[in-house]
Amino acid sequence: MRAWLSLNVIELRSLAPADVAARLAYAQAARHGELQLTQRHAWEAQARILHAALATAPAEWRVLFEYDLLRLEKRIDVVLLTDRAILVLEFKDRQQRFEPADMRQAEDYAMDLYDFHAGSHAHPIVPVLVAVDAPPPPRTAWLRRQCVTDVLCANAATLGETIAEVHRNVIPPVTPLTIDCWEAQPYRPVPSVLEAASQLFQRNSVAEIAEARADAANLRETTAAIESAIDAARTSSQHLVVFVTGIPGAGKTLCGLNVVFGALREHGAAFLTGNVPLVTVLREALARNAAPDGGRAKDRAKDEARTALQNVHRFLETYVLQPDHLPESRVIVFDEAQRAWDAAQATKDTQRRVSRLTVSEPDHTLEIMGRHRDWAVVVALIGQGQEINTGEAGLAQWGRVIAASPRWRAVAAPRVLEGAEPAQQLATGTPGWLTLDARLDLTVPMRSVRENVGATWVQAVLDDDPVEAQRIAAEAGTLPFLLTRDLADMRLGLRQMTRGLRRAGLVASAGARRLRAEGLGVQVPEVADWFLNTWPDVRGSEALETFATEYDCQGLELDLVGLAWDGDFGRGPTGWEPRRFAGSRWQTVRSAEERRFIRNTYRVLLTRARYETIIWIPRGSPCGSWHDETRDAARYDAIAEYLLACGARPLSLAAQPAAEPAPTLV
Repeated sequence: MRAWLSLNVIELRSLAPADVAARLAYAQAARHGELQLTQRHAWEAQARILHAALATAPAEWRVLFEYDLLRLEKRIDVVLLTDRAILVLEFKDRQQRFEPADMRQAEDYAMDLYDFHAGSHAHPIVPVLVAVDAPPPPRTAWLRRQCVTDVLCANAATLGETIAEVHRNVIPPVTPLTIDCWEAQPYRPVPSVLEAASQLFQRNSVAEIAEARADAANLRETTAAIESAIDAARTSSQHLVVFVTGIPGAGKTLCGLNVVFGALREHGAAFLTGNVPLVTVLREALARNAAPDGGRAKDRAKDEARTALQNVHRFLETYVLQPDHLPESRVIVFDEAQRAWDAAQATKDTQRRVSRLTVSEPDHTLEIMGRHRDWAVVVALIGQGQEINTGEAGLAQWGRVIAASPRWRAVAAPRVLEGAEPAQQLATGTPGWLTLDARLDLTVPMRSVRENVGATWVQAVLDDDPVEAQRIAAEAGTLPFLLTRDLADMRLGLRQMTRGLRRAGLVASAGARRLRAEGLGVQVPEVADWFLNTWPDVRGSEALETFATEYDCQGLELDLVGLAWDGDFGRGPTGWEPRRFAGSRWQTVRSAEERRFIRNTYRVLLTRARYETIIWIPRGSPCGSWHDETRDAARYDAIAEYLLACGARPLSLAAQPAAEPAPTLV
């Protein structure tokens, strides 16, 4: 049972408010080892209000105090289960206003139950904000949207009438809500990357997070396989590269973070990535969550996060310049290892830096970790099909380096031998230095909350296979990809669909150079603020003013995404036609490598959402004296027509998409 205290109405009436508070205080002490007097007073006040509000309620209704929401590491004040509906009550003691932020919080709790509690999908969920000392709220219409109604407001005196109003307006379901069954149903939250990292950082285990989905056994098996490989390397004095492959959004980063922050943290592992925005956002998120009030505690959390989350290029250069130094960690996680630089890119000087490297990054990585004479492990996370930069060595370079290093061996899933292109293949055949373990391939999408077809649909779309894409869309029923030709409609649609504390944001390709003519031309200035700051802070993604590129958002995610699609990836007579903007016009890309990078860019952008993605395709420039050839309307029309043929749904602002049918309200 996830509630600290569960009472039916008769049991609640039989206990004095002080006794209810005492039981909750005991539960708090058992879980957290502390007692807060102010919290005890708040519980006593809640019990007193509920005594009055439920004075005539049916005896079988049940009141659940302090219902745990593990995804948020927060608790619902009270869940009231009736035979018709689920009421989520958020109490604000001594508050005289119904604050919008508090309403979003109550709505978010209700959405959390709908998304992640198995017993909550088929019954109305009603969030109620109870501002105890506020003046009586005006009566407003309330609507069912995606099985969660709009937020109702009540004070201490009007809560009883609000509950009665809900009961009157909910049509009795064909199958009544069985209260005992509801309590027994599993609650499996799907954490975002930032939420999962914060939970692991605060010493939780991946086993708790892996309960996110009934089909998350793949994630647990992969985590166990990594742990087994590390143990084997340690006990048999081996140097080992563990390759973890998987489809976009399947949990590769979560596996890597568990090595660094979870049950495997005893090795002092470091998470290395060339993805600067990912490091920046993760470090800041961990520090904010560990110490929300700031001060020295936040500084300490930042220091710990900085040690664990490192820029791979700086890590390698540091130890190249110190050839006699052992790395602090015996285990490192190399994020997006297929994007490690080849020798040409690694040794090239730029305007911002003078390279200290002399060979490829895989070469340097194994040399540095090989300085541990007894054992060392490199956990290489492989996001195949997401190469987006020149100079990325691919899996093949890792294979060549391991083959040339007699002390090193590797373990990986068969997928590493099956890449469509030579650069994506670790080796040909099965060399003696490679052990195959199918558990190291993540095949179940974890990012998407309500469906698991997004990645396969995107693959079919990018493969120029509209028939397969349409089949996937038809079988899914409600595909989480919508399409509009109007920028204002995309923004409005995102705002309508983003409920509770869910986050929305705009993304676009770095090559989408003509969006500025359509009114969208400002990229993210500070990536940590964009991903973490909330409305009304206009620097956050929720303002829908700036967009993140593939470089800003790879490895990260949003709840809802608005994807602005430009002419850099359009349709030609033979299918997709990647282009780059140079000077004052578009140029067709001939290089097979660059064409692949642009295609992969849109794969990254199309797989950033945990819920829906709204795709905006501009209408382009009409014919006439001011016709702009760089925004040719026919080219944009061709993209839209293709995506609609693949099954993307036209955005309708009048009707919200619903994942499942829900009971009707009067």
